[in-house]
Amino acid sequence: MILTLIISISVFVLVTLSVLFFPSFSIKGHKIGTYWIVALIGAALLLATLCLPIEEFWKGLTSSSAVNPLKILILFFSMTVLSVYLDECGLFRYLAKLAVRLSGKSQFLLLGVIYALAAILTVFTSNDVVILTLTPFIVFFAKHTKINPIPYLVAEFVAANTWSMMLLIGNPTNVYLGTSAGIDFASYFRVMALPTLAAGVLEIGLVYLLFFRHLKEEIVPEEDDFKIESKADLIIGLIHLGLCLGFLIASSYLPFEMWLVALIAASSLVLTSTIYHLLDHKHWSYLAHTAERLPYQLIPFVISMFVIVASLQYQGVASKIGEWLSNTHPIWGYGLSSFLVANLVNNIPMSVLFSVLPVGMPEPSYLQAIYASIIGSNIGAFLTPVGALAGIMFSSLLAQYDIHYGFKEFVRYGFLIALPVILISLAVLQLVLQA
Repeated sequence: MILTLIISISVFVLVTLSVLFFPSFSIKGHKIGTYWIVALIGAALLLATLCLPIEEFWKGLTSSSAVNPLKILILFFSMTVLSVYLDECGLFRYLAKLAVRLSGKSQFLLLGVIYALAAILTVFTSNDVVILTLTPFIVFFAKHTKINPIPYLVAEFVAANTWSMMLLIGNPTNVYLGTSAGIDFASYFRVMALPTLAAGVLEIGLVYLLFFRHLKEEIVPEEDDFKIESKADLIIGLIHLGLCLGFLIASSYLPFEMWLVALIAASSLVLTSTIYHLLDHKHWSYLAHTAERLPYQLIPFVISMFVIVASLQYQGVASKIGEWLSNTHPIWGYGLSSFLVANLVNNIPMSVLFSVLPVGMPEPSYLQAIYASIIGSNIGAFLTPVGALAGIMFSSLLAQYDIHYGFKEFVRYGFLIALPVILISLAVLQLVLQA
């Protein structure tokens, strides 16, 4: 048990340090993140020292349970294929252009429209995709109109990591925690809709209060002649996303799992797009670019974290932590602790760990703990840059565009927004689950 604790804690600390001080390195122009390498080495050490026997690891990796990490990765990557393909078709940039046009010269209106756009896109795609697609647009627009980009970047980031709570597919952490508890798509939405709505309303009010002074200046409109190049590809992508969401809802009532629905939808999209371009004889590169943009480094990271948590569970460490948390209120104890732990070890390993902590609790308390942990994993993402992969990507993008938004600024705005939002989210969750 002691060796497992030493290796696990070392991995968590080193992952955090790598994110803060040495997030990536380049090999022949390709950026490689360091966080997953640290996690992979830790997992290899746990297996090599038999802190987790190979047969236990293999049993978990090949199990038919919902918490199987391979199923979760398939679900997440399949949904990411659908989202990134639509972005490659130009959908997100086109919608952002319309948002600017609708706002005229008012920064107050533009902030609200950008927030709403980020929220809506997040609900139907995922927070990571929205961060990757809207952030460059906001930076580009702000530089050309000479307005302060920070209010819009903060609004986008908190919206993406709050409205990601609405659907089970909005965040990998939702998928992991929700599927580990056997929560289906429809049941998840019924519980999480009101906490997400309450959090969003409070959040946009806080953003306006924080940046009121910056928003008084008028915008100098700039012409943007961007157009959708292939409407056929866009239609193909929208149809597949719509059908996928429809079947995900239906999977709550039919005997097939969400990962299979998403995999079929993504596979069908690839096949349909390929056939269309073979028949049309046009060399669009949407599929190739989509494949390039997939977050492949998440695969070894999630599996490594699965090994670490499985080791903690096998050695009895997880049950000890779970016993301590069982003495707290399941919503407030798990909600606040997951919120804080996400910012110590990142929200993905936190979610893997918190998926096993409440096991053994009576069902009402167990579900309360899982839903609260989901809220903590999402809202915790905007307390510090370490809280989520979205924060790591966000900070990296801003550095590339020479936008000064350092650790202190991130934490200052994050604290002022995240603390009230986590409290209102958990309070509304308690009301929903007790109704």
